[in-house]
Amino acid sequence: MLTHQVTGTLLAVLLFTISASQESKAQAGALAACKADAARICPGIEPGGGKIIQCLKQHKDDVTIGCAKELKSIKAKMGK
Repeated sequence: MLTHQVTGTLLAVLLFTISASQESKAQAGALAACKADAARICPGIEPGGGKIIQCLKQHKDDVTIGCAKELKSIKAKMGK
């Protein structure tokens, strides 16, 4: 019985990890159009915690069209 509980818990953790990893990769891929903009507009901003996205949003008039579309798409997916 204990083996089944441990196996179930490990399976749940594995599935959560895979899901989170895929979500991170999808978001990173979506922001590929913003990579050059981030380097130009937000130099020195350390990645993590949405800091780069926040910087790009604050400078939305300075980003390229492709990046603006990606930011808009992310905003729509987040429902904000």
